[in-house]
Amino acid sequence: KIFLSYLFDYLIIFVSTVFCGHLGKVELDGVALATAVISVMGIGIGYGLSAACDTLISQAFGAGNLHLVGVITQKAILILLLACLPCCAFLINTESILLLVGQSPEVARVSQLYVNIFLPGLPAAFVFIIEAKYLQNQGIIWPLVITGVVANLLNALINYIFLFVLDMGVPGSAAANTISQYSLAIILFIYIRCTGLHKHTWPGWSMDCLQEWDSFIQLAIPSMLMMCAEWWTYEIGGLLSGLISEVELGAQSVVYGLANIAYMFPIGFSVAGNVRVGNAMGAGDVAQAKLSAKLSIICTNIGANVFFPSSHRDITMRVATVMVLFAPFHLLDATAVTSGSIVKGLAKQKIGAVCNLVGYYAVGFPIGISLMFAAKWGIFGLWTGLLISVFLQSVFLIVLLFKLNWNKASEEVRNIEFPSIKS
Repeated sequence: KIFLSYLFDYLIIFVSTVFCGHLGKVELDGVALATAVISVMGIGIGYGLSAACDTLISQAFGAGNLHLVGVITQKAILILLLACLPCCAFLINTESILLLVGQSPEVARVSQLYVNIFLPGLPAAFVFIIEAKYLQNQGIIWPLVITGVVANLLNALINYIFLFVLDMGVPGSAAANTISQYSLAIILFIYIRCTGLHKHTWPGWSMDCLQEWDSFIQLAIPSMLMMCAEWWTYEIGGLLSGLISEVELGAQSVVYGLANIAYMFPIGFSVAGNVRVGNAMGAGDVAQAKLSAKLSIICTNIGANVFFPSSHRDITMRVATVMVLFAPFHLLDATAVTSGSIVKGLAKQKIGAVCNLVGYYAVGFPIGISLMFAAKWGIFGLWTGLLISVFLQSVFLIVLLFKLNWNKASEEVRNIEFPSIKS
């Protein structure tokens, strides 16, 4: 269910890009770059900051403090809406940034046009993310799947009307994406209200949501760094591959696309592990927390071995070469992702952030770039560096979880939930 909910969320932007395929190469490249920038410096920031909810809401719910679940959700909504401002400040300079890294003026102009029209949809995207976290950390998943199905059908219909009936071009695609973000947030809100899912955990807007933001932000910033450190690496790798040749860029796009799809499989186990560990730690059930952590890692590895992407011929030949690395990379990445989610359930985001930053930017990425350019390995060198990175991360996080004093961690966890409003 979690896999499906994340897949449908991913498809909103993917389908919008696909509909632009008939507009022309410049338009398609511009839209693809725009959606990448929006994902990394917009929606990705929202997902990263909201990961504090994976610690706080799951633990509050596990402890039976249902009032606190609502207060944390309100706090998250306010903080993420404020976070829209710096994100928008970056996004309105997309064209200048793309020109700075060597993109053609035509493509950069199209990207900026798309981003400008999408900007009003960013707050809606952030609100939907918090709604999803609110339900997810209570173990309620089906509403997210249902909302995703309905929103994707609307997205496809709106894209068809704007691009093929009204012939609005790139502005139509961006407007369709913006409307789809609002449809996600509004449909899920209506579902929650109509089914009464909020009755036990939403006390109404409270002044408590304005208190102790530092407790939330201390978890939100490291959580964002954990996620974005990885995300930024792949996007930078894509830009660098374009400096070598179009074949390398095309192959990197295919492999990265496969990596995104493959990532959806372990994400279900990682979120489930995060929620179950957080619930158990909030309830003080250390044995259940340890069992949930072990099971989620085992299930992730089984699932990662089941999924093995096949390669198809100039670009496909290059993709086939990189596929040699992809199977072990996917297994290790899945392990690192799930272990990282468990770390979030234990409120150890700072350790996870340091692990990811060191793994990618101090070790893996420098090795990858050296092999990519100095050794002339191309994207094979890049993915070799990334493989080393996820290997180090997965080993470090697994050792951390096995060496952890879970009883002490349980006490620490229950002391961070906004002491002045715990009751």
